[in-house]
Amino acid sequence: MDKKKQLGLLEVVPLFHGLSAKEMARVARVAEEVSLPAGSVIAEEGQPGDAIYLLADGAALVRRNGKKIASLGTGDFFGEMSLLDEGPRSATVELVRDSTLLVLHRQDFAAVLSDFPGVARIMLQGLAARLREADRKMVV
Repeated sequence: MDKKKQLGLLEVVPLFHGLSAKEMARVARVAEEVSLPAGSVIAEEGQPGDAIYLLADGAALVRRNGKKIASLGTGDFFGEMSLLDEGPRSATVELVRDSTLLVLHRQDFAAVLSDFPGVARIMLQGLAARLREADRKMVV
């Protein structure tokens, strides 16, 4: 996949909304493209994480405590909390068809933050928005 397509995919990730073209290009440079077969477990509940994943093409199933909680498709992402800490994964994510992912590892993202410290503020705003949305959905 060319970098222009990678940029387009990364732009859909709310954590990166508000980044300048230069900042986004830097993120795209460190994103790794990975193709994996159906059945691959990308994240395992309770295990430490170190990357955010974006489904460039494919589908995945998300389970918590063995129960399905979500289905993911092309353009969806997961693992963003791992860019900030080494905490355990909150769910297991398994590919349900052959898939291509963009992977951004914590150490590579740290290098982006060194070059562009303002990215941290933008990312925190994106995380806050996702937490508010999750909280809103939990209110019955």
